[in-house]
Amino acid sequence: MARKFLYIVVGLTVLVMAVLFGLRFFAEDLTEIAFVPSAAFTDQPRLADASYENPNMWLARPGMANDPARWLPSNYAESTSGAPSPETSSAASEAATAADPVTEKKVDAAVFFVHPTGLVSRTSWNASLDDDVSRQRSRLFVQGMASPFNTSPDIWAPRYRQAAIGAFLTDAPQATQALDLAYRDVAQAFDMFVKSIRPDQPIVLAGHSQGAFHLRRLIRDKIAGTPLAKRIAVAYVIGWPVSNDRDLPLKGMPACEKPTSTGCVASWLTFADPPETEMLLRAYARRKGLDGQEVGENSSFICVNPIDGREGGNAPASANLGTLVPDLSNGTGALTRGVVPASCGADHLLHIGTPPPLDLGPYVLPGNNYHLFDMTLFWSNLRADFARRVDAFGAARR
Repeated sequence: MARKFLYIVVGLTVLVMAVLFGLRFFAEDLTEIAFVPSAAFTDQPRLADASYENPNMWLARPGMANDPARWLPSNYAESTSGAPSPETSSAASEAATAADPVTEKKVDAAVFFVHPTGLVSRTSWNASLDDDVSRQRSRLFVQGMASPFNTSPDIWAPRYRQAAIGAFLTDAPQATQALDLAYRDVAQAFDMFVKSIRPDQPIVLAGHSQGAFHLRRLIRDKIAGTPLAKRIAVAYVIGWPVSNDRDLPLKGMPACEKPTSTGCVASWLTFADPPETEMLLRAYARRKGLDGQEVGENSSFICVNPIDGREGGNAPASANLGTLVPDLSNGTGALTRGVVPASCGADHLLHIGTPPPLDLGPYVLPGNNYHLFDMTLFWSNLRADFARRVDAFGAARR
């Protein structure tokens, strides 16, 4: 399973790389020709009310056999044992204890995870639920990105009719329609998720890229100003900017200011130095904020450091508890500790310094963009951050 996971991720990464190379090296009209679907958008009916009662509509959920979210790196127990180095920050020291398999305990929170884009197509604006290729890619994204949360027995990751990657490369009306269709599925799945968990159970939201894009809207539509808001321990909206002026006021949640902040939003976008962000930020600016206004390329957005858990934080490599690195020769993935630093810059991006000396393959995107590794560069810290915030949330409720 692990071998298949890594090989397919490599194949998908090459496709995504091609898109980003197009963004950098070709004019926008050529990029659209290459990657934006040429077919007319065809709307699809809303799924039946009981659709998400069917276990097959979930990539991960409690009780599922071969649940991809239950995966762990091959050296997980070894990499998380031992005390942190003396220069490790106090927040990371606490995180190290929380991640130690000897002391690791189950986290009492239900996790709703929305996977990123797995559809690269010019013939369809949205993935079909019968599309085995995009389904397998999405399952593998869940394996790599939802696994930091598997100290919880309650991880739910829905299948949905995700928009094609080309929807983010154009401001054509069809792109918005495709994203709206995908969001309808996510919102419907969330309703089923809420009905299925304990009525008092803490909730953690998590998503990456397209998944994070949909979570922004979900928080506005389904949570802000409702009783559910009091149950949100943290929302990890990763790999898509959360605008301070266009998004955050409508979420009803602040950014995660401290490592123990709860009821808050954590978000970051990762670049090594020197970053080249002009084309990427232009792509983000194609989408409007939650208030319906243009975001603008200069709009400030949240940066919560995944290593120290602080908004605008700065952490050394020694505080990184484990980066998930694929091992293609052995068909697995392993954690490497203490290599990648992280610092929120004045540009609101998460900077990791010079490209890290890790064999990530030729899959870093143009402009030193580590978008594909937003979560896995900090796999162990994210796992510890999750446990720490849910614990703090529970303590505040007692």
